[in-house]
Amino acid sequence: QVQLVESGGRLVQAGGSLRLSCAASGRTFSSYTMAWFRQAPGKERESVAAISWSGASTYYADSVKGRFTTSRDNAKNTVNLQMNILKPEDTAVYYCAAARTPNVGLGWLQRDKYDYWGQGTQVTVSS
Repeated sequence: QVQLVESGGRLVQAGGSLRLSCAASGRTFSSYTMAWFRQAPGKERESVAAISWSGASTYYADSVKGRFTTSRDNAKNTVNLQMNILKPEDTAVYYCAAARTPNVGLGWLQRDKYDYWGQGTQVTVSS
């Protein structure tokens, strides 16, 4: 069993930056694909970014490409999401997810590829 705990969400002005972190329990973290999803009020949960077990492969939604960067530290069992040039439309609850697959590849967009989910952290971007 893997537990995921997100942190770092808060209120920020448009154009600002935030860094989200996800701390994972479990000794097999380094073999998992990790991802970030978000869910805005009244909308479906959508994929934001993902990173393969080694960090060699990263994937981003078109809406965040060039603004967000995901990274991981397998020694610390953490995955991060650096968010720059934030926009009001980035407002959402951000979730960390883990898949028991080293690299889900193009399947990273699909929620059903992920086996574990965190509780989420709220990001609010004011205009």
